[in-house]
Amino acid sequence: MDRALPTSLPAALTKVWALLVAATLLTWSVGGGGMAVLVIAFVKVRLVGLHFMELRAAPLPLRMLFEGWVVVTCCVLIGLYLSGV
Repeated sequence: MDRALPTSLPAALTKVWALLVAATLLTWSVGGGGMAVLVIAFVKVRLVGLHFMELRAAPLPLRMLFEGWVVVTCCVLIGLYLSGV
């Protein structure tokens, strides 16, 4: 399976960058804390990892390790938030 980078890389990165800016603005509008802010933060982490660190074109085991880390870390932090620790 070939995961070649798109030919219009600058346009794709510009779209991702705009999405990251929109997510940041959404975080500001949501306010200071809560699960929504954590979820938005980890969506942004995933976008940066896949698009700016080029993990979308990485070997599958490395990409799955990254994706798993994002999900597990987000879930652990949400669990800690809900437990009040």
